[in-house]
Amino acid sequence: MQVNGYILLDGNAAEAIRYYEQTLGAEVLFSQTFGEAPEDVTAEMTDGQKRLVAHAVLKIGESVLFVADASEELTLTEGNRVSICLTTDRAEETRRIYEALLPGSNVPAPLQPLYFSPAYGMLTDRYGVTFQLFTKRQ
Repeated sequence: MQVNGYILLDGNAAEAIRYYEQTLGAEVLFSQTFGEAPEDVTAEMTDGQKRLVAHAVLKIGESVLFVADASEELTLTEGNRVSICLTTDRAEETRRIYEALLPGSNVPAPLQPLYFSPAYGMLTDRYGVTFQLFTKRQ
């Protein structure tokens, strides 16, 4: 079994992917727009809909994350629809990631040492995605 976080966004998935490449060092393994689907699927789509991300696969460290724009039929709620836990071996790396994601974020749990982690925090970034940042105890 493999478990992946899946982030559904409301029309700004391509922008979020670029942001995660810059802040998290994500590598895009696959990306396809709705317009790249077979013609029978795209026949009634607008040009704007065709430019949206249908599915993308990002590799971040040893993990894989899926990102896409939600179809019009799906109602999204901002905030905690997805929680992604990013685990590192070093508090310095956790702090670097936290600080990269921090601008424009809501922070319910600031990065700090806790009994279960030398550096743990939680924030909801500017795209409405909640990240838990966790450092393993050595």
